[in-house]
Amino acid sequence: MPHPILTREQRDLFWRNGYLVIEDVIDARLTAILRADLEAWSKGDSEKKPSGGLVNGGFRFDVMPGHSASEPPALSMVNSPVEVSEAYYHCMADSRMTDMVADLIGPDVKYYHSKIDLKLPDTATEVKWHQDFLFTPHSNDDIVTALLFLDDVTSHNGPPEVAPGTHKGEIHSLWRNGKFAAAVNDAVAAESRKKAVKCIGGAGSCCFMHTRLLHSSSSNRSDQPRTLFTSVYTAEDAIPLSPNPLPSRFEGLIVRGRQTNRARSMAFELELPQKHWDNASSAQPQAEVAGYHF
Repeated sequence: MPHPILTREQRDLFWRNGYLVIEDVIDARLTAILRADLEAWSKGDSEKKPSGGLVNGGFRFDVMPGHSASEPPALSMVNSPVEVSEAYYHCMADSRMTDMVADLIGPDVKYYHSKIDLKLPDTATEVKWHQDFLFTPHSNDDIVTALLFLDDVTSHNGPPEVAPGTHKGEIHSLWRNGKFAAAVNDAVAAESRKKAVKCIGGAGSCCFMHTRLLHSSSSNRSDQPRTLFTSVYTAEDAIPLSPNPLPSRFEGLIVRGRQTNRARSMAFELELPQKHWDNASSAQPQAEVAGYHF
């Protein structure tokens, strides 16, 4: 097994708190290439899908409400960028970020899905408190979301906010009165806010987050953008219990270690997520989102 990149103290911190922020996970050159690809997409007409649609027929690009085809698109999400960019694929599959994920849930790790989440300056893009495991349930919870910062993420431009230690607690329902609300109830949200820690860092930093950690993000009320390249990884022996909300031709790709063809399960109960969304869209209410935003 390769020598770990993370220290023992960093790994212990992740498992104690449910998250870990590391500076300079990727270098400035790769960060610049990722941002250049995103800028190129932003300058095109996303409604014409210049890079093609998703494998499930959905849209590659998601634009902010009120977008006019006569203006450059104000992107809010790019779905599965690894399918249309060599740089994003490399970052997901074979970078220091991938190595760090393997340090946490390896040695055998597979890719689940990815997207780019954008919060443009002065936009009301609040994301309510939730746990990702309820969107992407698997037979075990060795699942890590890597939030790579493509911009400087500050306390003012809508950073991810986490409630440390909650990954060890209850799996909370995201359903309300028979409808998928995609958020925990008000009481759980209030308790989460009391513990909230903002995850901030410079471009090239990464927040590694456990799938059961309660988290949210506030609106970007600053004059600076906040862009995250979000990649979800699972242990190789974690088997999906519900359809992937962002299906990709690379789903299940072994990015570290080997394929064992084994399934490992843990004891838990949960309500499965809503199915048959039309598309992942931040323009929709959170209750209708096929993916989930940060």
